Amino acid sequence: MSDEVILLNFWPSIFGMRTTIALEEKGVKYEYREEEDVINNKTPLLLEMNPVHKKIPVLIHNGKPVCESIIQVQYIDEIWPDKNPFLPKDPYQRAQALFWADFIEKKLCVCGRRVWTTKGEELKAANKEFLELLKILQSELGDKPYFGGNKFGFVDIVLIGFYCWFPAYEKFGNYSMESECSELMAWGKRCMQRDSVAKALPDPERIIGYVLHLKKLFGLE
Repeated sequence: MSDEVILLNFWPSIFGMRTTIALEEKGVKYEYREEEDVINNKTPLLLEMNPVHKKIPVLIHNGKPVCESIIQVQYIDEIWPDKNPFLPKDPYQRAQALFWADFIEKKLCVCGRRVWTTKGEELKAANKEFLELLKILQSELGDKPYFGGNKFGFVDIVLIGFYCWFPAYEKFGNYSMESECSELMAWGKRCMQRDSVAKALPDPERIIGYVLHLKKLFGLE
């Protein structure tokens, strides 16, 4: 009996991109279900599968939900271990990968949202912090092709969704990612050469349009 895998997602979600990439990297067959309005009209299945947070993405494996994207990526890595392992076997290297994933989740995701939801001095502060966080990650990357070394792995999966959002951050933050973080941009281009990433990340122009819609919706223009 084959596994039944369903992914509930919303196309601009950096978090959903992670889970999509993980499934694609493992070659897992899955059904993609788009949640068309995660703000005002959540589907009954989403509410049933994630009653605590009521958010996408939700990974449903043989009828059982797995919530939170970083947990989903770990779960996928453990359930399908034979192809393209994401996390190192070495305990210390594994701990380091989990540390940087946690850094991205708790620092970069929170600050990135402030770049397009604030104005004036608060926006300036958010832009400054956002670039500082990216430069910390760029320093960790160093001259390696990927965060784990020569192999595309866990931290890359957690971070790469930001790449398609960078043009939106540039537009609303009024800075150039290429001049500020050229090595990180080169890493993003390298990741985009992978079929899994290219399939998961939407057109950046579409992201900009979505952010403009949100700013209008929330009165942030």
